[in-house]
Amino acid sequence: MSEFFGFLHVNWQIATMLAIGGLLLYVGIAKKVEPVLLIPIGVGVILANIPLSGMAEEGGLLEFLKRVGIYTELFPLLIFIGIGAMIDFGPFLERPYTIFLGAAAQFGIFGTFLIAYCLGDGGGRLLDFSLQDAASIGVIGSADGPTSIYVSTVLGSKYAPAIVVAAYSYMALVPIIQPPIMRLLTTERERSLKMSPKGREVSRRAKILFPVVTIVVVGLLVPKATPLIGCLMFGNLLRESGVVERLSAAAQNELANIVTLLLGLTVGGMMEAESFLKVETIVIFVMGVIAFALDTAAGVLFGKLLYLLSKGKINPLIGAAGISAFPMAARVVQKMGLEANPHNHLLMHAAGANTAGQIASVVAGGAILTLVPR
Repeated sequence: MSEFFGFLHVNWQIATMLAIGGLLLYVGIAKKVEPVLLIPIGVGVILANIPLSGMAEEGGLLEFLKRVGIYTELFPLLIFIGIGAMIDFGPFLERPYTIFLGAAAQFGIFGTFLIAYCLGDGGGRLLDFSLQDAASIGVIGSADGPTSIYVSTVLGSKYAPAIVVAAYSYMALVPIIQPPIMRLLTTERERSLKMSPKGREVSRRAKILFPVVTIVVVGLLVPKATPLIGCLMFGNLLRESGVVERLSAAAQNELANIVTLLLGLTVGGMMEAESFLKVETIVIFVMGVIAFALDTAAGVLFGKLLYLLSKGKINPLIGAAGISAFPMAARVVQKMGLEANPHNHLLMHAAGANTAGQIASVVAGGAILTLVPR
């Protein structure tokens, strides 16, 4: 009889995963936290953990999607085309100095990588983290879901599902994680510093050349980042060229929506009870908080350095937007700036740092792939 009835195979691990799938659905629907991704992931978790369904086994739908969309790196690259078509790099081009804030805010990647490595192969082997696992865990600090998927897949990390879920979950929690760190590292006077919302004029020609030049420069400097930066900038070129509105709209809507749906189902389908319910999984979620906290702290501290070098003309808060969580981080900066000074509109400066962080996170991901062997 057990070969016909799935409920006879339910144990505490399967019951836990079904509950986790239900929790993700609740958070996505009732709390409206990243519903576009958490709802497909939640359904994927439930489907993958129904005993005897075969959906996550060879020949099943979820296994097929994993093979053609994740192992080939297809889904994250297609998502990047859509993201590139949605992003306006104008605020960054108007304020080129924000690239340094974007770079500084990637510190969490390397800091978390070192911690995870010391807990695994690089230290007392307290946890089952290989060098590749540690590098993939560190990339949670990119605050960029597609980059986390791409790097963890290319490196073959066995914890890719937990890493991806942690990356997307903490992106949604940026408004909770960042403010306490921002307040701790800045003074009331620094937070209330008013900056002009206007930047320098950027021509249409510059906006068109930017994605092309970025592909070439980043590709030559960090070849492993070429697939990610290439797809991101291709999407942006569709947007800025102004002659392929249909393709730009399709990338922003149909392509992004379809791939996000399939990606969510696939990631959820990878969260099978036997491979997911481990001590290491809990540690990965803790590491995710550490990564985002280190990113924020490094960005704000570099912002304070620019504040000093500019003799009080740059508000340190905008450094927190250097992480790649677009556009949530920029909105957090704007909100905190207004709390300190009702006339303080930092959104455009923060958006510049935020989009710079998108580029910096891709470069950092490529650097990880270059330095860490498969």
